[in-house]
Amino acid sequence: MATYDFDHLDVQIGDGVATVMIDNPPLNLITSALFRSLAKCSAQLAGDDDVRVVVLRSAVPGFFIAHFDVEAIGTFPTDGPAVEEPELGGFDRMCEAFRTMPKVTIAELHGRVGGGGAEIAAACDMRFADDETFMWNQMEVPLGILPGGGGTQRIPRLIGMGRAMEMILGAVDIDAATAERWGFVNRAMPGADLPGFVDTFARRIASFPPDAVRVTKQAVLAAEDLPLVDGLRRETYLFQMLLRSADAGPAMRAFLDAGGQTVDGESRVGDLMGEIHR
Repeated sequence: MATYDFDHLDVQIGDGVATVMIDNPPLNLITSALFRSLAKCSAQLAGDDDVRVVVLRSAVPGFFIAHFDVEAIGTFPTDGPAVEEPELGGFDRMCEAFRTMPKVTIAELHGRVGGGGAEIAAACDMRFADDETFMWNQMEVPLGILPGGGGTQRIPRLIGMGRAMEMILGAVDIDAATAERWGFVNRAMPGADLPGFVDTFARRIASFPPDAVRVTKQAVLAAEDLPLVDGLRRETYLFQMLLRSADAGPAMRAFLDAGGQTVDGESRVGDLMGEIHR
């Protein structure tokens, strides 16, 4: 099993789940050191065969990640004209690693999340929020800049164009109930319940056939990356590929043996699907 040692991050792996504790008090500000750690961590987790699910969690009370260090942004080079680079920059590559890695990525959002922290969360597959402390803000436009780590691209895809304009141009605080209603977070729940829910959900996914989890994430991403007809073709190909995998036949047989396709079994099918791989 791989070991991880990064500044401001504590990575624990068990039952196929990597829990990444972000610890850069007092705000979990994305400093240069934290950014480098997150970038290296995302790249290494993407290639770790022991990991099926990645959970990002804060060790700092009141903050998931505040935003990128504004003092550091103020030192970015500005001599010469702005140019449209042919390749993604480092922050975008890090966010894309969380979005596209062959693992499920989950952001557990306690406290405030804003700027680059929200952009990292938006790159994850799912986001779950503490409805007592969560608050979301995109604070870039009042600073004379814009969300430069994918915010103007991912946020409209999550919540729609009009709400993204309100969020980004208004720089207003959005609470957990509104973020859930808009679709930025999957669910909001009491903070005391959130870690247990996320841990249980992550372990549930990690217990499923790994090829099915990996390839299904690839298929779902095609909905964002491809036109519909091309996505349907990709889905059919990936379905056929998984049907030929070593896990598919035994998993379907386990389902039937456990009561699948009976009235009793189908009446509790959510629980049943969590039991067949225990």
